[in-house]
Amino acid sequence: MDTMFAAQIRRNLEVYINDIVVKTPDNAAHTTDLGEIFQQVRKFIMRLNPAKCTFGVQAGKFLGFLLTSRGIEANPDKCQAIMRSPCSIKEVQQLTGRLATLSRFLSCAGDKAFAFFASIKKK
Repeated sequence: MDTMFAAQIRRNLEVYINDIVVKTPDNAAHTTDLGEIFQQVRKFIMRLNPAKCTFGVQAGKFLGFLLTSRGIEANPDKCQAIMRSPCSIKEVQQLTGRLATLSRFLSCAGDKAFAFFASIKKK
């Protein structure tokens, strides 16, 4: 996927394994971008599953995140699980795993999570 869509990734396309999202600021550009993506799909003889394709969505959930006009945001439902204070070592480990995932999007998350990693090390 990275090789196929190298020119489009981060410009007008997001890819995760075999899931793709075409993102554009306006409808005219979206039609052009979809045409460009479909050309790449045809070039590499790739098939799309029509049951999983959705077009013209203004906002929605994708891989546990919210896609909006503002960009990719954390899902509030998932954030509620993080907001609760951990009561056991296992819950601290789960929290640090979630923080590590969020650190891909928030550069300061790793620094703030250091205390949790240190507490696991002590136990």
